[in-house]
Amino acid sequence: MDTADLKVFEAVARTGGMNRAAAELHTVQSNVTARIRALESELGCPLFDRHSRGVALTGAGERLLPYARRLAWLLADAARATRDDGQPRGPLTIGSLETTAALRLSPLIANYAAACPEVDLALRPGTTAELIEAVLDRRLEGAFVCGPVAHQSLIEQVMFEEELAILAAPGLASIEQATQGGIARIVVLRAGCSYRQRLEMLLARRGIAVPRLMEFGTLEAIFGCVSAGLGITLLPRALIGPVWRAGRVSLHRLPPEEALVTTVFIHRREAHLSSALRAFLDHARADHSAIAPVPAAISGGSDLALPRSIVAP
Repeated sequence: MDTADLKVFEAVARTGGMNRAAAELHTVQSNVTARIRALESELGCPLFDRHSRGVALTGAGERLLPYARRLAWLLADAARATRDDGQPRGPLTIGSLETTAALRLSPLIANYAAACPEVDLALRPGTTAELIEAVLDRRLEGAFVCGPVAHQSLIEQVMFEEELAILAAPGLASIEQATQGGIARIVVLRAGCSYRQRLEMLLARRGIAVPRLMEFGTLEAIFGCVSAGLGITLLPRALIGPVWRAGRVSLHRLPPEEALVTTVFIHRREAHLSSALRAFLDHARADHSAIAPVPAAISGGSDLALPRSIVAP
């Protein structure tokens, strides 16, 4: 099979039509049709069903598509590896949890940008599930996510450790007050957020039902809703110092076995690790300023203790 034919095949499968693929590939529709027919003849089976609105993959086409995409990516990765002379330069797109970006990455990125001025760094926020999918789909070179991940196609490295805490409306002496009758409303980021999943499991372990939840796209919106008494949430303690000190929320600690969570950096196992990414990981491991301590104002004994009914498994 010719790689150029597979490139045409992938374009037709993705766009859903010969004309649309031709426009994307800057060629004519007859050339696309001829290449697809030649590929079908070589393989001895049809790859597309033709209909009035375009084309749809046959079963054989669906089985071929992952290989065509993988081959295209391998060729592009080979070109990147060949051009990489060891000097960090060019584009680097990584992902991060919003909490990790807010807590850890500002000093790290500042130091990295100063050390590697020829790198064009782009940071994409997302939930753990979204970021894992983006790395697997090769839309990101790597990402900071909540660990462990344990995916056979990914390599993960532990970067940070966070202590999680429950936030509730100000003035609440215990989480028990926020979960009256064994029911809790939770205020969370969208589906795929690892902290949301942990909070749901934590409450379920204690027999506390979650009849409804409120989803928001920003941390500030979550703080506002929790402050207004609309529900509780789970976030890193180090992140909530300012809103806690301002009296906007009450903070409730968890036992160590439930509070501690690791943030890992993931990247594809078989992908070429660019010099730009290698340098970034070196800075992440060496830059101690990126590992911010828990603010002293919330590390003492003034945190509100969880009642026994919540603390006990």
